[in-house]
Amino acid sequence: MQQDKKNNLIGSGLLLVAAFIWGSAFVAQTTGAEYVGPFTFICLRNVLGAVVLVPVIFTLDGIKKKNGIYTKPEKKDYKKLFVSGLLCGAALCLASVFQQLGIDEGTEPGKAGFITALYILLVPIFSIFMKKKVRPVIWGCVAVSLAALYLLCVKEDNTIRLSDIYVLICAALYSVHILVIDKVSADVDGVRLSAVQFAVASAVSFLPMVIIEGVDLDAILSAAPSIAYAGILSSGVAYTLQIVGQKKTEPTLASMIMSLESVFAVITSLVILHQVPSLRETAGCVLMFGAIIVAQLPSKKRN
Repeated sequence: MQQDKKNNLIGSGLLLVAAFIWGSAFVAQTTGAEYVGPFTFICLRNVLGAVVLVPVIFTLDGIKKKNGIYTKPEKKDYKKLFVSGLLCGAALCLASVFQQLGIDEGTEPGKAGFITALYILLVPIFSIFMKKKVRPVIWGCVAVSLAALYLLCVKEDNTIRLSDIYVLICAALYSVHILVIDKVSADVDGVRLSAVQFAVASAVSFLPMVIIEGVDLDAILSAAPSIAYAGILSSGVAYTLQIVGQKKTEPTLASMIMSLESVFAVITSLVILHQVPSLRETAGCVLMFGAIIVAQLPSKKRN
């Protein structure tokens, strides 16, 4: 029992760090957008994410071999990994581009964090098309999230910025990304799948980067710290912390801790960029966060 509590504490700490990195990455995306376009940022970020996960794969394989639980992948395993990574990477690229485009067009990182978090509520709604039932409480949370979006995005003159619409599209696409992963990732190593999807997302965004935005080395060097933070820490380090942390933490607690990503996006935006949300936006953030937390609470039947 004591060991379980210790593991839960360690796991929670690792997930908290991961949530902080993910939240603060919104600030990195904002500063990077000052120098490079969305496709350049996404392409280079995902290259770094894929590269960083390579040593993680070898390390985890070494641990499995040491514990006698390693199984050498067969040809069919690599084929499934490639197909799954191709589908997940394409979905990830689309979602990431719209998110970066929204930030590039002016959506503040804190607001972007909370709008993106809407995917947690959209996933069970979209799963209806996969013939899955939606718990009644989810519909209530969706209604609350709509009120939150109104406060966050709709101005007093009843207009909404195009940049916020881009981030809303991003949330919907991230929901699709999650459902694609759920559909194709069975019996596929999670870290390998993540590395492949990062590589695919980078490849998909490469041509638009070259054709639409052009390759400006000076601009890339100026954005390098932001790209490195998003690619190495957010994609590589935080993902590894998530893998380790989730194994040591009770699932409901783990998902709630990772939901703090949106809160950290607001906090780091306030501290680093000195962007103070309005009272209206703050109310929207509180409503959205409440809906997200309630939606993740397990029902008695599920327990």
